[in-house]
Order: sequence, then structure tokens, then C-alpha cells
Amino acid sequence: MGEAKSAARGAPPERIVARMSEICHALPESREELAWVGVRWRIRRETYAHVLMVDGGWPPAYAAASGLQGPACLLTFRTGERLFQPERYDGPPFFRPRWFPNIMGRVLDEPVDWDEVAGLVRESYCVLAPRKLAAAVRSWP
Repeated sequence: MGEAKSAARGAPPERIVARMSEICHALPESREELAWVGVRWRIRRETYAHVLMVDGGWPPAYAAASGLQGPACLLTFRTGERLFQPERYDGPPFFRPRWFPNIMGRVLDEPVDWDEVAGLVRESYCVLAPRKLAAAVRSWP
């Protein structure tokens, strides 16, 4: 299956992409692009947020990581030591993919606490951004 068909198959709802775009485009040098499946936001070469749909157990890596066959909209992001609190993030709506030691996931089913999601995404950005950009974002109120 080609990249365009894969991205379309796992495309998240437009309303989710719109909310994520609002959060991510406020971050310096952030850019949005289609991923191999779904949509991702990057700081330079690093992906700090990725949203996609799992449906019918596809894509299998995300279905296995989340424990969901779908349909479900998922967000993956990176964590830093400041944020990571296993007791808080150890169970639904959170999950732990295994492909990076500091990656986390969250199911974006309604209702979504968008303030919480914004905080998680900002922290993920700061984990991967160059120091000066991360420091500037961390100084925001």
C-alpha cells in the first residue's frame, strides 16, 4: 500500500487535527506533515506529536501498544523526567509504546482535556527541541 493510501487509511478526524494544529503551531519552528499514517508535528527532524486512527487492528504496532482494535484516535508524544509520573500515566487513557524509552500514548476519545493534551505536547516538544527553543517554551506562563 502506498504512503498516501496508508496516511488516508489512518487519518484522524479533522476536528482532532485542527485542535492539535492550534496547539502545535504556537510552538517555535513547528511544522505539520502527513506521516506514514496519520499526521505528525515536528521540530526540525524530530517528531514530537503524532495522531492517527487505529481501526480493525491496523496499524498493528499501534493497536498492540494501545491494546485497542479501534476505531480509536491515538496521540503519541515524548516525555521528560519532569513530566513522567508512572502512577498518573499507567492506564487508560494512556498507554506505553515500546519503540522509544520515553514515548507515551494517549487515546483521544471524548471528552478530551485539551489543556492536559497541550501540556503533554509542549513537554514533548521541549524534550526534542534545541535547548534555546525549549527554554523559551518552558518560560511561557
